[in-house]
Amino acid sequence: MDALHAIIEKPLITEKGSLLLGETNRVCFQVRRDANKHQIKEAVEKIFNVKVLQVNTVLVKGKYRRFGRKLGKTQDWKKAVLRLREGDKIEFFEGA
Repeated sequence: MDALHAIIEKPLITEKGSLLLGETNRVCFQVRRDANKHQIKEAVEKIFNVKVLQVNTVLVKGKYRRFGRKLGKTQDWKKAVLRLREGDKIEFFEGA
């Protein structure tokens, strides 16, 4: 796996993401925490052969979870919301 595929960890297919896709042609991905907007844009454009117009990122804080009597915390992660050019699509978001 090359460096571009390592930046994008997984797509985020949620109810909110589906609304964004329908209204403003935006898609969401979970990405590496150390990736910047330029790297994310380049990776998505090369992997999915689409044109990205805008990249917004947010650091999502992990949640506290109970494991029996112990209290643990899930990892913090980074979410990227990308606006695609009108007419461009990414297949697995369309089939959801």
